[in-house]
Amino acid sequence: MDDELHERIRAVISDVPAGTVATYGDIAALSGAPSPRLVGRVLAEDGHDLPWQRILRADGTPAPHLVHEQLERLRAEGVLADGQRVNLRKYRWQPDGPPEEDGPAGLF
Repeated sequence: MDDELHERIRAVISDVPAGTVATYGDIAALSGAPSPRLVGRVLAEDGHDLPWQRILRADGTPAPHLVHEQLERLRAEGVLADGQRVNLRKYRWQPDGPPEEDGPAGLF
């Protein structure tokens, strides 16, 4: 992965506002990453200063090894889970404005 892609992934994650969530796939699509797994890798290796708690799996669940801390942090931001699943229809981040020139059209 090149540094530019790495920084784009970090920038998109940083843009997810408190009280909302996004999926690894959302971040991949918005940043131009080839895979949601790459987003997870960036978070695991260089995400300590990012709002990592706002990034969930496609089914609205946190990573299994972070479930309790992640749901606690989300709850503090006003994002409530039903069991261990966040309702993506209710809390999913909807980026403002038109898609960027290089970004995917019609993601949301």
